[in-house]
Amino acid sequence: MNKWTLVSGILLLGAAVAKGQGNPVVQIKRDTIVLDKGTTYRFTVDTPEDQGLVSAGADVFGLFQVLNSKGDLLPGCIVRNKQGEIKTGTELFTGDRLQIKAKNGRVQSYFIEVRKMALGGLLVFDTPEITRGTRGDVLFSYTAGQRSPKARVQFYIPAELGVTLENTSVNVIGRGFVKLKDLSTQSVGRVGSAYPYQKVGEVRISKDASGTVLLFSGLDLRPANGPDLKVRIENVCLTKTGDYQLKAVYTTAQPEVLSSTGTGAEIAVLKVRNRVADFVRVLDRGLHYKEDQNSYTRLSFKWRSAVPQKAVQLMQSLDHGKSWKPLAAKFGEGAAEVKALLPGRLYKFRLKILSGEYKGFSNVVSFYSGKMDVGPFISGTEDHTDGINKAVDFLNRIGGGTLVFKKGDYRVRTVHLKSNVYLYLEKGAVIRAIKGADAPETTWFSDRKYRSGLSPTDIGPYADPENYMTKQDVGHHYFHNAMFFGERLDNVKIIGAGMITGDGNLVNGDKVMNNAPDSRADKMFSLKLCTNLEIGGMEREEDLWYDEEKDEPYYIGKNGEKLFEDDQMLKIERAGHFVLLATGTDYISVHDTYFGKEHTTNARDIYDFMACNDVWVKNIYSKVSSDDIVKPGSDCALGFTRPASHYKVRNVIGDTNCNLFQIGSETADDITNVCVDNIYVLGANKAGFSISTNDGGHISDVHLNCGHTGPLHSRSKMYRAMAPFFISISNRGRIIGAEVGRYEFTENGKQHDELLVKNVNIGQVEGIHLKHIDVSEVYSGSSYNGTRWKRFDGSQPRSTPIVAGYRLPDNAVVKGGLDFKLPNGKHIGYIRNISFEDVRVLVKGGNPASDTSNVCPELGVGQYNASNLKVQPSYGLWARHVAGLSLKDCSFRFEKPDGRYAIMLEDVRGAKLFGIQTDPPAGQRVLIREKNSSDILTQE
Repeated sequence: MNKWTLVSGILLLGAAVAKGQGNPVVQIKRDTIVLDKGTTYRFTVDTPEDQGLVSAGADVFGLFQVLNSKGDLLPGCIVRNKQGEIKTGTELFTGDRLQIKAKNGRVQSYFIEVRKMALGGLLVFDTPEITRGTRGDVLFSYTAGQRSPKARVQFYIPAELGVTLENTSVNVIGRGFVKLKDLSTQSVGRVGSAYPYQKVGEVRISKDASGTVLLFSGLDLRPANGPDLKVRIENVCLTKTGDYQLKAVYTTAQPEVLSSTGTGAEIAVLKVRNRVADFVRVLDRGLHYKEDQNSYTRLSFKWRSAVPQKAVQLMQSLDHGKSWKPLAAKFGEGAAEVKALLPGRLYKFRLKILSGEYKGFSNVVSFYSGKMDVGPFISGTEDHTDGINKAVDFLNRIGGGTLVFKKGDYRVRTVHLKSNVYLYLEKGAVIRAIKGADAPETTWFSDRKYRSGLSPTDIGPYADPENYMTKQDVGHHYFHNAMFFGERLDNVKIIGAGMITGDGNLVNGDKVMNNAPDSRADKMFSLKLCTNLEIGGMEREEDLWYDEEKDEPYYIGKNGEKLFEDDQMLKIERAGHFVLLATGTDYISVHDTYFGKEHTTNARDIYDFMACNDVWVKNIYSKVSSDDIVKPGSDCALGFTRPASHYKVRNVIGDTNCNLFQIGSETADDITNVCVDNIYVLGANKAGFSISTNDGGHISDVHLNCGHTGPLHSRSKMYRAMAPFFISISNRGRIIGAEVGRYEFTENGKQHDELLVKNVNIGQVEGIHLKHIDVSEVYSGSSYNGTRWKRFDGSQPRSTPIVAGYRLPDNAVVKGGLDFKLPNGKHIGYIRNISFEDVRVLVKGGNPASDTSNVCPELGVGQYNASNLKVQPSYGLWARHVAGLSLKDCSFRFEKPDGRYAIMLEDVRGAKLFGIQTDPPAGQRVLIREKNSSDILTQE
């Protein structure tokens, strides 16, 4: 055992630092180990509210973990105090001694020195070696060793890299890249006035003797989303070979001011070499997996280094680089292509430069010419997790590839997805969840109080305006406790004709964190701040639709024939709270998936897209679930909000205890440009199609059955939905910096005692267009309740199609009066510019005329369901707080005579009703009732 053995173990701490655990080792001298010591906040889901302040330095156990990072040092390690007593798991102090017994029996002793400082961070170059004289971007990432608000990060950068405010960009905690000159004006997201940060951060560039000093200040590094800062220097060209050293130091502000040392893993080296170092294979990052006979035997390469085409030769090795031989290739400018590779072989490639300034060999790239069988990586029958993760890691390290799961059972806790690695399930392959998935992440904030109080009048979610973990359901803000997890990844696919099942080991309750530690996994797929994600079966061009007699989905053949072919669909079941929780993830394709074919229990949300952009959903069948099937939203789980846009959803068929399609309820930021075609609602105990903004978000440009995803093959259909349409606004204000007050008031003769948000504007809904839809059997008839399907017997809840804006109570009816004005001064949120065209609604009817006197309450905090509005005074459409309503060629009819109005318009400003067909209400002549409305135009 010597100093360098210790160092080699300590240098393997990068993964721990990246997870926010930090590096406690500052320095190793000949006979001394220097450790850091400070304090920080760390909450696990089990930490009591008042016990999150902990030591940030290493204790005995933590030091042993560092020394054991190679797997062979722990048995011979002992720590003794000044009195010579053995210490176990306790805090370390200056004067303690580490004793290490080597295999030869020799004992070496190290004096322990403890200094007050922040835990060391991790600095890495994305590409640590570049070619001299070749122009390109330099990208590096830094992760602080511990969390802190108002943090400072200082980089010491060689002057040769030429950092300026114009040519350098930064991505702070996953918010997205922005030029340094624009950092101070980058949006902090949608926040309330109680949030102290007005800027993402400040930046300053200065010079010192070693080069450039790049200082970031005012950073909120409490959220842990992978690298805290990613910095990109554009168009760099280094003309001298050598090692260019970059150093990082950060300073915390809470719970005490501490700085890291800028040593160890906080130093990174960029190697500039006189050879081609940018030789890479070209990856297909498309969202639609396609395979032909040449998919794995054809390969392309590229490089930026300027070498004459005639001076380049491609070399291959099939024996792990022991021997090399030329390979015929088609060359272009900085590119090469090869075909007819041997299948199922591990190749290594490199360029041989025959002449010129880069004469010699390039860097080496690897490729497996086929789908790599996971079988050789795994052993045993009970738990295949480690083997699968080793296989995924191997493919990632060689630049990506496809891992195939052949027919058989595979049991996993948590699979750690990696960039450019595809998981391919052959027919008959079943991946099953077992207990013991990764623990929910440790965080700066605690959410225990919030999880114990979920009622609309509970102050818990707003008690700390800065605690982003209390602004959405608990399932949304932990990510690691999943069957498959990935963070800051690119180009990931889970595809094939096999099955993935939670097998009863993924849970779906809101109080999941109260479970035993091995039963806290509630997600099948958890993807955070990723790009280019595909999940599904073997994609087909045909549209999926539904056969009522067989109660099965089918593909529509070229001549309209029904193709009952689900063999190539991915089967998913028993997925817990979420099949997919994608947060801050862009460019997603989910398709050709059959949910619940064999088991329909333990399935809650299917697809939850939180703050995601460019999403494609096609050919989805869900036999039954307990929550939404497709749900775009935007929450605060990243520590900041992010808008969502560009959704194309097509051919979604299903039964749910909730909504088939819902925008919301998490609406902390804007959601725009959503196009949905051909939905088939088999049952929905809430709504078939729901849009609700509850947290101040602006929802706009939503289209149902307008043909924007492609030609319409059918009219959309809704059966057994409690409410066909529920389009609403409330003001729950679950955003960072929100403040609420508790108020007593009277509304329509009824007393209320509830929370009102005081500093978050009421959200907006506008530009909603719905066409070509048939609605019947309007009642809460989902088979989630056990019968497929229970016929209507008069006992099931049912509701009118609803369009409802929101109004705060008047000052005069509030006890003590309203003591606030919303930031924009508007206390009514109108739904604007909504149109229904060729929509046919057939309701059950049977309500008495006395129901016309019902006055629906305003939607209070936490209310975003049709049931919150009780019984409507109309059977066909009920609209309130709407500006710009259009009904064209629509019909509203009932099966049984109904005494309510056909259409009720309350506080509607501007409506056009053309070609409307209704059944006359029983016992009265008024078809359309207007109340406090204006500019209403009707025409047959």
